[in-house]
Amino acid sequence: QKPAHPITLQEEVGPVSTRHRHSLDPMLKRDGFEDILEERRNSSDLKYALRCYAPVLYKGVTPCKANMLKNIVLQSDQLHYVINQVSQESGEAPDIIQEEASVILEEMAHRLQISTVRFFAFALSKAFKTLFQHVCVNEEGIQRLQQAIQEHPVVLLPSHRSYMDFLLMSYILYTYDLALPVIAAGMDFMGMKFVGEMLRMSGAFFIRRSFGGDKLYWAVFSEYVKTMLRNGFAPIEFFLEGTRSRTCKSLTPKLGLLNIVIEPFFKGEVFDVNLVPVSISYERILEESLYARELLGVPKPKESTSGLLKARRILSEDYGSIHVYFGQPVSVRSLAQGKVNRSKYNLFPRHIPRKPMEETQSFVNDTAYRIVRLQEDNMVLKPWVLMASLLLQNLEGLELSVLTEQTLWLRGLALSYAAFLDWPDHAPTAKVVSSSLALHRGLACVSGGRVSLVVGEPLGPVTPEEAVFNRAVSVLSCASYRNQVLHVFLRPAMLAVAMHTAASSKKNEVYNCFSFLWDVFSNDFILCPGDTVQDFEEACYLLVKTGAVQMPQQDIEMTDRGQPILSFFNGLLEPFLQGYQVVCRYLCEEASEGLTEKQYIPAVRSFAVKLILAGNLRCYEVLSSDMQKNALAALLRMDAVRKVKVADHVTLIVNKMAVNSIDDILGKCRMISHINQTQISPSFSLIAVAEDLYRDGLTQSYIR
Repeated sequence: QKPAHPITLQEEVGPVSTRHRHSLDPMLKRDGFEDILEERRNSSDLKYALRCYAPVLYKGVTPCKANMLKNIVLQSDQLHYVINQVSQESGEAPDIIQEEASVILEEMAHRLQISTVRFFAFALSKAFKTLFQHVCVNEEGIQRLQQAIQEHPVVLLPSHRSYMDFLLMSYILYTYDLALPVIAAGMDFMGMKFVGEMLRMSGAFFIRRSFGGDKLYWAVFSEYVKTMLRNGFAPIEFFLEGTRSRTCKSLTPKLGLLNIVIEPFFKGEVFDVNLVPVSISYERILEESLYARELLGVPKPKESTSGLLKARRILSEDYGSIHVYFGQPVSVRSLAQGKVNRSKYNLFPRHIPRKPMEETQSFVNDTAYRIVRLQEDNMVLKPWVLMASLLLQNLEGLELSVLTEQTLWLRGLALSYAAFLDWPDHAPTAKVVSSSLALHRGLACVSGGRVSLVVGEPLGPVTPEEAVFNRAVSVLSCASYRNQVLHVFLRPAMLAVAMHTAASSKKNEVYNCFSFLWDVFSNDFILCPGDTVQDFEEACYLLVKTGAVQMPQQDIEMTDRGQPILSFFNGLLEPFLQGYQVVCRYLCEEASEGLTEKQYIPAVRSFAVKLILAGNLRCYEVLSSDMQKNALAALLRMDAVRKVKVADHVTLIVNKMAVNSIDDILGKCRMISHINQTQISPSFSLIAVAEDLYRDGLTQSYIR
């Protein structure tokens, strides 16, 4: 497999590039937090909801009524141009198309009303105080946002891990007397009786999940968003990832809405646009078991008011703390300097919609990835994410004392890699571990001094397949917390696997293996396009910094103290290596000729369950539909699989030679990484490692 960006033998991998330094400096100054629930616990919620609310708006504009906003959109030159175009194509009169546009806009538009906002402020105060111990916000970020709102149009880009996200954002802005955002929401919310309309009256505007080739719908939608942005009536809020992350890993960004909000800058309609990344971190996720079941193929519950009422039982649970970090506003003008030639936009009338130019599309794509990386950098990690990472590498369980020791060790490693870790001050590690176990008692328990994952008790007799499902729910729920720390360790982990897979310790050999892993996992993790070399530099820098490797001349070598670090990193990527390999083997050994895209996930899941029941697979994360989708996306991108439209379905055409080749390389990565996995404790037993390998069916000659 050729690397995406090969480096020559003469090229030195020097100090990490400047643009990555901000995320690597352990002395990096981040803002402090303020608990906004503290005041709520000590004063009247009704008084809070009814207080004077007078936010400062962009350049002092007058707030725009919902009907006035709709009139501006319907009278716009761009929409009229598309209406005439659709009229000519369909043969229908422009007035009929205009009426269709009006209906679309009526269905879509928000109707923000302060009375509804006040109701939500009161209700959410009650709910948050019951659900959470703390809701912590970086006030310096709020001050920066307040300034940014007054200067240029603002786009809020929060991470998306829970339904709670958009309610939380509006609640915080109301608390700090900032302009409430208008929020892009999916049509499924609109179908909720009463609640859908209340969301609309608190600033939500509803859009279809996909537009297909509906030119009129796209024109109405884009003009609606751009009108709000150009006039600065309110900050615009949407989720770059497009949907909630069921795995709590950041998802590949979607570019449609970002293209729309950046376009007015390219056309010179606004001087600048401020993009504000917001990182929302949950100590315990409300939907943790629901997500695990969705990943295992259980249909997502339909959004409904009755479902919301049934969910009231969660009010009796403790969900720990939330941290919300408002990042530095990112100026589109500054980002585009020297990258996009805006003068090209002067060659065409502004009201004529055009497909984005290649350099523009590249810029928007790069910007989206950078924003998601900024979201990741400012995610606050709790001790449980470290504990979950260790428990998943020891599914048979760990002694409580060993888990405590290893959690403290991993804390030091995470901090040296500039992780944003929220660790209680002056608290003994044993107390931190025990309180984390108490909060997550539904996922892990202590029995006889040993910590292991909890598997739900069945109500009656279960089949072997149901037992696998129950175990997988437990593992995937725990993995959703481990995934929150992956962005900190990902690059050095890929380098650790690459070092053990490469034919030699030569830097270029190791880089080639790193580049292969980088390419394969580009759908599972946020790896900015074109950054393979920079990510390799970052990985080298981090492993050298923590004393795990040394780099004499053109070599990369493990040090004596590097063994436990590289062992942990190998274990961190092991589920992904196994998952991708299972997909490859299914496609080569089991897949039928006419395998359709719709059949793919159930078929792979069934294949993996058989392997688990036969004792040939111990990794339950392979059953995750997210991993299966990402593995297929990687194989499609690497031309090992093709999609072909046949009648009304899509068929997968497998290049078995290419898939086998990828499987072989992944197999080498796994074999080596398994051999190098040991206890983090320095006093590990080589005999225990050998016994593990025998249990896995590896040959005695390979162990020698």
